[in-house]
Amino acid sequence: MISKNKIKYIHSLNLKKNRDTQDVFVAEGSKIVGDIMVCDQTDARIIVAQKEWIESHQEELRNIKCEIIEVTYDELAKVSFLCHPQQVIAVFNKFKGQHSIKHLEEKLTLVLDGVQDPGNLGTIVRIADWFGIEDVICSTDTVDVYNPKVVQATMGSIARVNVEYCVLDDFFSSLSSSIPIYGTLLEGENMYEVPHSNNGIIVMGNEGKGISLPIRKRINKALRIPNYPETRETADSLNVAVATAIICSEFRRPK
Repeated sequence: MISKNKIKYIHSLNLKKNRDTQDVFVAEGSKIVGDIMVCDQTDARIIVAQKEWIESHQEELRNIKCEIIEVTYDELAKVSFLCHPQQVIAVFNKFKGQHSIKHLEEKLTLVLDGVQDPGNLGTIVRIADWFGIEDVICSTDTVDVYNPKVVQATMGSIARVNVEYCVLDDFFSSLSSSIPIYGTLLEGENMYEVPHSNNGIIVMGNEGKGISLPIRKRINKALRIPNYPETRETADSLNVAVATAIICSEFRRPK
């Protein structure tokens, strides 16, 4: 059984200020919780789960020192942020040892400028994980990666991708001038007709406004995802997560 105070505490973590104060975040579902549990960059504080889940994870739970609360489905529904609870919800410490933004000249990195939708950010983190991109750098006005909806959308990839927040102008000023900075702009070159490097920065912008003007000035390799055929009237733009997947796929395509 779970107490009303514990339910209230977990619900309070839906707010960023409370997550920041406690230095924790919430994850739900067997796949997501399982992926985070095996990550050595964080520890669980509370696990609330149905009996079936606890019994099937005895070996993993044996090595975890945290509060484990067995609940019924109805009790889990009172705690969950989801319409349909998925056996387990857990409170984890935020990831430690994340500040590893280095050697960027040797690899591909995503930079997000003002992405607001939790589902988009979570999906982009998942895309980065799929395409072997280790770092996602976010502007300070990008949605919090520890938002429960973002964590859910990552499907566990939050445990494998380093997500950092910073003032992007300062970040770009710290980079070597030799690092290619790609950005998707309407005036860019057709991305299928220009060569791409195996390293560099890929900038993706806000859902409605795109890449902000100050950051556009930092881009030295503007790209465009063409519609087909290009003469046909079509949608104004692509969803930012969809566009990110298309671009990452092209960069990872064997040259």
